[in-house]
Amino acid sequence: MGIVERRQRQKEEVRTSILQAAWQLVEQEGWQALSIRKIADAIEYSVPVIYAHFQNKEAILLEFTKEGFRLLAREIQQAKEKHDQPNQQLQAMAEAYWHFAFTHKEYYQLMFGLGIPACDTVRQVPEMQLFSDVLITVIQKALAGSQQPHTDHMLKFHTFWSILHGLVSIQMIDRNATPSDWNRLVLQDAVAGFIKTLD
Repeated sequence: MGIVERRQRQKEEVRTSILQAAWQLVEQEGWQALSIRKIADAIEYSVPVIYAHFQNKEAILLEFTKEGFRLLAREIQQAKEKHDQPNQQLQAMAEAYWHFAFTHKEYYQLMFGLGIPACDTVRQVPEMQLFSDVLITVIQKALAGSQQPHTDHMLKFHTFWSILHGLVSIQMIDRNATPSDWNRLVLQDAVAGFIKTLD
């Protein structure tokens, strides 16, 4: 291995250790407690070393946001593939979204900490766009086979996402909350009502 390759590998190893330390801090203390100083102390490097790999704390948070959306897109895609009909796909994707939120609370809280990202943000982060595309595709398919095929699919997409995000947010007000069977019934009822608007 040459000098350039060795330096690149060392750089990647330090970068990975920074992200691992940051994630461990988040799991222990929450997103609000994360700081460059704490990360540096955790991996026993100086603060400038952290800045050599990430411009600021926001750059680290963006890495976790991207990973969260990659995981979410994968889970709802897998849920979609278990069914053929759009109505069943939407119900399954809603369940997958709900499951993701409470299985990966730290990711979800970061991804949506300030509400649903603006359209411009979604377009700038491919991982967010991938997640959106899975939902939009199914909604378009459902509308195409409905009695109102010319309905604005983006309107329906934002309505569906708002339902999911709203229900999760209400439940997640308590950081340690665990969803109950009743909460799951509310989710199912809300999604069933939405699906009826696509007939």
